Amino acid sequence: MSIEAKLYTADGKQSGTIALDSRFFERAVDMGLVHRLLLLQRANARIPLAHTKTRGERRGSTRKLYRQKGTGNARAGALRSPVRKGGGIVFGPRSNRNFTIRMNKKERRLALAMLLSDKASNAQIKVLESLWDAAKTKDAKTLFAAMGVENAVVAVAPGAESEFRAIRNLPTVKALNVRYLNPADLLKYRELVFTREALARLGETHTDSSSS
Repeated sequence: MSIEAKLYTADGKQSGTIALDSRFFERAVDMGLVHRLLLLQRANARIPLAHTKTRGERRGSTRKLYRQKGTGNARAGALRSPVRKGGGIVFGPRSNRNFTIRMNKKERRLALAMLLSDKASNAQIKVLESLWDAAKTKDAKTLFAAMGVENAVVAVAPGAESEFRAIRNLPTVKALNVRYLNPADLLKYRELVFTREALARLGETHTDSSSS
């Protein structure tokens, strides 16, 4: 028996159920693989800002401060030496550090399908027949209240600008292009709402060729 999600009309009333594609919503969940995908997303979004200068990048003369012998002081080298105040930094953070993590496409798609399957198994997925034509936030708020949705990601089809405009000011609901479903948002928000068109287009980007 295939897994199903509740189907709602544009005014928030339940009109039946809809079968969900087993490729995306009936996967055994491996949280280790999901965790790797989340780490990849966070690491690849990092922009290193901290940057220290080496002795070669510091301003100042390279002349030896004073002669080697006869002063009673240590054998001081250049002013830019790391051991002196204002000198270069040894092994400090650099802005060219690479935090990128790699993960093959098959694993990424499988991990995303596991997250979708987890939400489906917990009855946290709902599907909308369609959304409104006018981009008004108050309409979106009324619709989600009627559906009992308080904390959710709403996956919409590409090009659905009116839906984005209507949803973006709601503090606990986030509109997202179905192509950009990601682990951080799926884990942050409790429910996942698809428009029917977005659900039909899920396979365009996220199809996994594996049969396991």
